[in-house]
Amino acid sequence: MISALTRFFFLICLAFIVALIVLYNWGAQWAIFSAIALLSIPLVYSYINLARLEKSIQSDSLESMSLPSGFWEEVLFRLQRLVKALKQKMRTVEQQHNRFIEAFQASPNGILMLDENDQIEWCNAISERFFGLNFKRDVMQRINFLIRRPEFIQYINKRNFDEPLLLERMGPSSSLSLMLQLFPFGNQRHLLLVQNVTDLQKADAMRRDFVANVSHEMRTPITVLMGFLETVQTLDLEKGQRDQYFDMMMSQAQRMKSLVEDLLTLANLEANSLPAASKAINPEMLMALIRNDAEALSQGRHSFNFDVLNQCSILGDEREILSAFSNLVSNAIRYTPDIGSINVKWEINAEGYGEFSVTDTGPGIASEHLSRLTERFYRVDRSRSRDTGGTGLGLAIVKHIASRHQAQLIIESTPGKGSTFILRFPKERIAP
Repeated sequence: MISALTRFFFLICLAFIVALIVLYNWGAQWAIFSAIALLSIPLVYSYINLARLEKSIQSDSLESMSLPSGFWEEVLFRLQRLVKALKQKMRTVEQQHNRFIEAFQASPNGILMLDENDQIEWCNAISERFFGLNFKRDVMQRINFLIRRPEFIQYINKRNFDEPLLLERMGPSSSLSLMLQLFPFGNQRHLLLVQNVTDLQKADAMRRDFVANVSHEMRTPITVLMGFLETVQTLDLEKGQRDQYFDMMMSQAQRMKSLVEDLLTLANLEANSLPAASKAINPEMLMALIRNDAEALSQGRHSFNFDVLNQCSILGDEREILSAFSNLVSNAIRYTPDIGSINVKWEINAEGYGEFSVTDTGPGIASEHLSRLTERFYRVDRSRSRDTGGTGLGLAIVKHIASRHQAQLIIESTPGKGSTFILRFPKERIAP
C-alpha cells in the first residue's frame, strides 16, 4: 500500500508539472492559480472526511461509518478497529462487573465495601435488610453513623479485626444474631462480611438446655440410689426394710433406663430424616398390644374404651407407629386421675385421613402450654411429671415419628375437662 508521504510527494510533483505547463502556455499568474487549486483538492477532501468523522463520533456510529477511498480509508479503518476493540473490552469488563455484583447479591451473607474513611461505597441487598440500610440513601455515609451499637463502634475504633464480632437482637424485628468481621483490601479499604448465625445460636442454646436437662433428670435418681446404697451398706436393716429400699432403688434404676432408652430413640429418629417404610400394619393388632400395655400400666385405676372403627391398614414402620401410639396412651394414663376414663380410637375421617386419637378426662392443659408440649423435657408441672414416672421425651418422640410418616399431631385440651391427642395420617399412608 502506498504510504501517505509518497502520495504527498506525488501530489507536489504533479502540481509542479502542471504549474510549469500552465506557465509556459498562459503565464505565471495562471500557473500559481492552477498549482493552488490542485493542492487544495486534498484539503477539501480531508475537511469533508473530518466533518463525517465528527458527525459519526457525536452519534456513536463510527463502527458503521462507510470508508472513503485513498489515505482516509486506511486511517478510518484503523480507527474503527481500535474503537471496536475498546468497546469489546468495555463490554467484557462490564459483564464481569455485573457477574460479580450478581454473585454478591446472591450471597446469603451481608457484604459492605468501605473506603479509607469507613464510608459505604457499596452493599448488597441482604446487608440492607440486616441493618435497615438503603444503598441509594446511605451511600458514602460512615458505617458507624448507621450502625450505632456501642460494641460495633468500639470494634471499628480499635482497628483490630482479627476476631469477628457478634451482634444480637439485630434486624427489622430485633430477632437476628449477626457475626461481623472486617477484612482489609486495596488502598486502606475494608470489606465488612456479615453472617446470620441466628440458627446456630439457637441450636447452641438448645444443646446447652438439653445437656442441662439430661443432667438434671439423671441427678435425682442417681442421688436417690447412692443414698439408699449408703444406707444399706452402713446400717443393719431388717429384711423387710431392706427389701423396701431395694424396690425403691429398682424404681430409680428403671427410671434412668427409660430415660436412656427414650434418648436413644429420639437420637435415632432425629438422625434419620428419610420417610418411613410403607409396610401395611393391622390396626386391630396394634390396638391389642396397646391395650395390654395400658392395662398393665394402669393396674385397674382407669376405665378404657378401645375402638377400631375402620379396618384400613396404616402404611409405615410398625415399631415406630407402636411407639407413638403407646406414648400417647401412657401419657393419658399418667396424667389422668384414678377412676378417670380414657378412650382410644382408630378411624378414617370424612376427608379420608386416618386418625388415631386418645381422649382422657384428666386436668387438661392451658392453651399457653400447647405449642411447647413437643419440646424435649418440657413439662407443664415438673414435680407432678416426675411422680408419674415420665421422662419428658414422649411427645418429642411422637412428633418425630409423625414427621417421618407425613402425619400431623393435633392437641386439643380444655383445663378441667381433659385432653385429646390426635395423630392424623395422610391418604398415602392408608391402605384398604
